[in-house]
Amino acid sequence: MSFPTFAQQGRLVWSDEFDGESGAPNPELWSYEYGDGCPNNCGWGNHEIQYYTDALKNAHVENGLLVIEAHKEIMGGMQYTSAKLNSKKSGSWKFGRIDVRARIPQGLGTCPAIWMLPADWKYGGWPFSGEIDIMEHVGWTKDTLYGTVHTDAYNHMNGTQKGRKFFQYEMGLRFHTYSIIWNEKKIDFLLDDKVYYTFANDGKGSSSWPFDQPFYLILNISVGGNFGGARGVEVENIWPQRMEIDYVRVYQ
Repeated sequence: MSFPTFAQQGRLVWSDEFDGESGAPNPELWSYEYGDGCPNNCGWGNHEIQYYTDALKNAHVENGLLVIEAHKEIMGGMQYTSAKLNSKKSGSWKFGRIDVRARIPQGLGTCPAIWMLPADWKYGGWPFSGEIDIMEHVGWTKDTLYGTVHTDAYNHMNGTQKGRKFFQYEMGLRFHTYSIIWNEKKIDFLLDDKVYYTFANDGKGSSSWPFDQPFYLILNISVGGNFGGARGVEVENIWPQRMEIDYVRVYQ
């Protein structure tokens, strides 16, 4: 099967290369989310079992890489800790190309994600204002990539979400570039510069296309939950599990 390819286009408007850094991620670019989502969104809406922190062991920069790492340890009543970083304070964008080069974990129960949420929730709470999942992966299907959108009309709560799962042999053993190219007509999902799925604007309004507003970027590893834990969580031998990010680049 062949896929169309795209050259890098547009002007680089936001990036983090993680070169020459060490310790905590750049606070001018990245913010943290904390805890287990309670009291308003316990388990982060998916019955996840990690507690998000800003500890260096859960998120740090080393050797030119941002490392997000999940550990098996009790905190806040949860059995695992991890980190969830976002660009909300430093950058949100309407349209453009987002590239994230990363190597992902493979352990059973892990769910690394590169995704986007709306900056202003113009059309209402989730899923009305939309979600763009540039990359999701679950340890129980280690060679599969998921690229998905969620809207009022298309979301996993109703089993109507739009997206594609894509097979990539030994995906977690190597770095890959996970991308979207997004404009007013469509969102292309790419792996290593090749399009594997396109979500088109059907012209029916915000219920199916809320993607005419700025969105910000999120990087995290969750543990367990409805998706990541669908076939259990390995409790021995595999922890910690890490996602390594080589760079994040936004073009417009």
